[in-house]
Amino acid sequence: MTQAAQTGESAAPSLRERVQGVLNLIRPAVQADGGDIELVDVDESGVVHVRFHGACHGCPSSTMTLQHGIERNLRERVPGVTRVVPVT
Repeated sequence: MTQAAQTGESAAPSLRERVQGVLNLIRPAVQADGGDIELVDVDESGVVHVRFHGACHGCPSSTMTLQHGIERNLRERVPGVTRVVPVT
C-alpha cells in the first residue's frame, strides 16, 4: 500500500492525467468546429501524441490549431510537456 493510500490522501495526478484534463478543457472548442482530439500517448520525454478526428482529420488548419492552441495550452498548464505531435 502506498503512503498516500495509507494516509487517505489522493496521489498526485500523473502527467497523462494532467494532459487529459487540459485536452478535456480544449475539446469543446475543437468539437464546435466539427472535430475532436484523442490523447494517444505521453512518452517519458514529455512528448504528447494526439489524433485528430472528424473535420480536424486532414484539415489544413489542424497544424496551426495543434501548434498555437493545443501545444501552447499544454505547455503552459502542464509542466513536463515538451511538445505535441499528431499521429494518424
